[in-house]
Amino acid sequence: MKTLQGIYSNPRQHWVGDGFPVRSLFSYSSHGVQLSPFLLLDYAGPTQFAPGTQPRGVGEHPHRGFETVTIVYQGEVDHRDSTGGGGHIGPGDVQWMTAAGGILHDEFHSQAFTERGGTLEMVQLWVNLPAKDKMSQPGYQTLLNADIPDVALPDAAGRVRVIAGTYADHRGPARTFTPMDVWDVRLNAGAQTRFDIAAGRTLALVVLHGAVKVNGDAVVRSAQFGLLSREGDGVLVEAEDDATLLLLSGEPIDEPIVGYGPFVMNTQAEIHQAMQDFNSGRFGQIAA
Repeated sequence: MKTLQGIYSNPRQHWVGDGFPVRSLFSYSSHGVQLSPFLLLDYAGPTQFAPGTQPRGVGEHPHRGFETVTIVYQGEVDHRDSTGGGGHIGPGDVQWMTAAGGILHDEFHSQAFTERGGTLEMVQLWVNLPAKDKMSQPGYQTLLNADIPDVALPDAAGRVRVIAGTYADHRGPARTFTPMDVWDVRLNAGAQTRFDIAAGRTLALVVLHGAVKVNGDAVVRSAQFGLLSREGDGVLVEAEDDATLLLLSGEPIDEPIVGYGPFVMNTQAEIHQAMQDFNSGRFGQIAA
């Protein structure tokens, strides 16, 4: 079995724009090597928003060198970017944006959600790209809830939505540059299940709701993540009560990580080039 290396949390919340109050549960500055290929995870909410007239969110901003994966649990978010991509995502939907060589985008609450108000809950995960792909063409994938396989766990333990990778011969719709699994897991209270994860792979369990016991020992609770060893080939998870968690596993990218705000590259020179390219308008523009 993979062994639990540590349990981490972040009680401090900060705002991204005026629409997303988030806790950064991990980042590349704290766990970049251990969690490769995953760079950062922001957990937004659940937060109640009153009805309004002007959509809240975060305006036009750049990215280069990685991908952003936005998973909506409650609420609605609209996206636009400089590739002409964009769309509307609601509960169960996923936005997989490949910044790669450079993209501009914005993210706001949808007009309908703004007007009626309600609860917003979402996760944004940053996924690294290998050096050979960091300057690829940017792109965008809208992964609707209806297109994400929803697979029953053995012994009625719960369900797994396969966003990326494969579970029980069900392949998720996300196209990825390196092998990885991104699974949205729901476990029933008292249920126990084993997940088989190949030796050598990174593994993290991010608990959003409830509490889970890992390998019959330590408990990972709401808004915490458990980091597991790369050695071993599986993990045993038991839900102390109804639980929602993200299982993140992937083949590590053994390359330097140099980041500055919205840019994640391999060298400081590449960061300087990203800033120069952005300031000179080479990331394009978002169509009105």
